[in-house]
Amino acid sequence: MPVSRLASVQFHTLTRELAREEKMGSKNGKPVLRDEDIAALSKSSGLDEAQVKESFDLFVAEHPNGKMKPKDFREMMSKALPKKDASKMEKHVFRIYDANNDGYIDFSEFMMIFFIMSEGAPEEVLTKIFRVFDVNSDGSITQKEMTKLIKDMYGLLQSEDPNLAAKDLIAKSAFAEMDKDQDGKVTTDEFIAACMGQEDLSKMLALKVIDIFVEDDA
Repeated sequence: MPVSRLASVQFHTLTRELAREEKMGSKNGKPVLRDEDIAALSKSSGLDEAQVKESFDLFVAEHPNGKMKPKDFREMMSKALPKKDASKMEKHVFRIYDANNDGYIDFSEFMMIFFIMSEGAPEEVLTKIFRVFDVNSDGSITQKEMTKLIKDMYGLLQSEDPNLAAKDLIAKSAFAEMDKDQDGKVTTDEFIAACMGQEDLSKMLALKVIDIFVEDDA
């Protein structure tokens, strides 16, 4: 069974109900899980209530206000990737987690990605991966954004293929694969279709991003 490399840095349990982005409660300004949330989580994930509480408590122990800051995320990324690549990719991967674009990652956002990357359908995974490519989070990918991402992830790509084509060529070719209607923008649907349709570069790029999150058990 695949496990989430980033999530496993801090967590060893999976909570599924929070993938629905339920709001956490608070008491005296501190984040808390309501009893009904714990019960629902236990039922839907197969975990007992103690494991649900432990997973939440681990997150809050590290992030007392219930939010992971970019600095904390940077440290986590450095444990999942070589330092040079982590520093270039952290801002792109952060976007996958930060669903509401508020500059922080809360528990529900964190565990939603943990669940999707571990158990989600291909379409769900690719919908989240799309946010890595959509640099300004406006719902589409431009050629400029593709070029920026390829520049930042080129080290990861080249680690598997030292004879890889030049950055600009990969960016232009991948964008052409995805932009089927040639309107200069790649939508989420076009992105998913290219990756699911086994377009060579699209598939390679998507898999490389997924590799950041998921690895097989040894």
